[in-house]
Parts: sequence; structure tokens; C-alpha cells
Amino acid sequence: MNNIEIEQVGNGRYLLGEGPVWDTHDRVLYWVDVLGATIWRYDPNNGTFKSWTLPDVVSSLALREGGGAVVTLSNGFYTLDFDTAECVRIGDAIEDDLATRFNDGKVDRRGRCIAGTMDNEVQESIGSLYSLNERGVVSKLDSGYICSNGPCWSLDNRTLYHTDSIKSTIFAYDYDLEKDSVGPRRVFADLRALGFESAPDGCTVDSEGYLWSAQCMAGCIARIAPDGSLDRVVELPVKFVTSVAFGGKDLDTLYVTSLNFPLLGVKPTEANAGGLFEVHGLGVTGVPEPRCSL
Repeated sequence: MNNIEIEQVGNGRYLLGEGPVWDTHDRVLYWVDVLGATIWRYDPNNGTFKSWTLPDVVSSLALREGGGAVVTLSNGFYTLDFDTAECVRIGDAIEDDLATRFNDGKVDRRGRCIAGTMDNEVQESIGSLYSLNERGVVSKLDSGYICSNGPCWSLDNRTLYHTDSIKSTIFAYDYDLEKDSVGPRRVFADLRALGFESAPDGCTVDSEGYLWSAQCMAGCIARIAPDGSLDRVVELPVKFVTSVAFGGKDLDTLYVTSLNFPLLGVKPTEANAGGLFEVHGLGVTGVPEPRCSL
């Protein structure tokens, strides 16, 4: 295995860094600070940062084929204009009658945005998983989540992985890419059974079909084989890691976000808690993230 090197990107400390997305066209990284209601962009070509402040908590970002982005604010999917920072909701508000907000999301290989909701008090299974298609229609795929997180797909598009952080479990669905539908939910990986005392968070799949899952409260990333077994663990310098994305010119750099606020009664103590990190020397590459077709 190659020598692994981990370094912080800049000196920023974000309240709740999440949802990193690598733009293969411009070779820049986007991510969100959920509680800071801010989108960030990092350009490794010149080391510069840019940010957009939004009117509400922002939990995920998907780049659009035609420019701009689709983001999830607390109550729905919104288009975002990078030039003006204007957000416009797509369709009706979602779950306005529930004490929930949107959380993590990602784009499938047909350009649909898949994102889920979570209980604001992270106690009850009142969150759901939604799909936004190319016509702007939102449909519910499943329900029964406390804290929806980490949607991503197998390389053959036949499996959708989705995490409930509080249940410490990554689930899997048979996924019909053509029909935008899922089969019954099943357990893919129980992180407690794999030896982790953690809240599994954001995920991505590499070019070998292995899933990388940020283990929040355990300070590491778990690489999980397609059969659900643990392949290896990469330790990070902060305890509260939140999400991961492959980026860089050759998609061989793993970007890792983290948080800097008390979570479930535990306060981060590291000087660089909430930082953005990049991991080199893993010996694997990622796959390009699709753009939203809306």
C-alpha cells in the first residue's frame, strides 16, 4: 500500500462541512457548510476559495448540466444561480408538517437528484428519501430514517446505498435506473458489527466498486467491499469526519469534510476541527460525479 499523506486544505474551520463534489470540468471542489448556510469552492490550481451565503441551511449541492446547481435547503430542492446566489424552490415545500430538514444528497447516472430528510432532534424515524427527476418532479423512494445520509451507487447502477447515521447502518436497495424506483431496503453494512462506535456519514464509491464511508465520532474513513465486509480503515486527524469525495486531476485525492460544533452532546476539541482535508497515496481512484439534468 502506498504511503498515505493527509493535509488540511487552507485554515478554514466550518461549522458543519458536508457534501463535497468534485467538478471534473473546472477541476475545483465544492462543498457546503450546512449550519453556516454557505457553499464553498476550492480551486487547487491556485489555492483560492470562494463562497456563497444562502438564505437557509444548505445540506447538499449538485452541479447542473446547464450551469448553476441544485441544492437542498431545509424544506426542499432549489435551483441556485452562482452569479446572483438566488435560490428558487422547485415545486412544493417538502415535509412542512414535520420537524425535519433535508440532509445529504447526490446525483444518479441519469441526472436525478437523490436526497433524504432527517429528524431535527435525531431521535425519531420520520425522515424519508426523495428523488428529483429531469422534469422537476419529486417522488418519495422510502421512509423510516432518523438521519438520512450518504446516498451513492454501485458502478453498474443496480444498487443504491443509503445510510442512517443514528442507526449506524448503511442500507442497500436494488435500483432501477430507468424507472427511478427502488426495491426493498436491506442491510449492507452494520458499522457496529464491523467494530465501529460511530455515526456513518457521507459516502462515495471508488473505481473498484468499494464504498468509502466517513465514520463521524470515530475519526476515520472505512473502505467497505461490495460484499459488506471491511476492507481497510484510514485514520484522520479529527474525530468528527462527515463526508468524502474523490477529486484532483486523476481523481486520486480523497477530500474529507468535518464539523466544529457539539454533536450529540460531544464537543470537538481538535484545533483543526471543522477543517477540509485531502488524503493522498490511497492507491485507488474515484469516478466522476454526474451532473443534474434538470
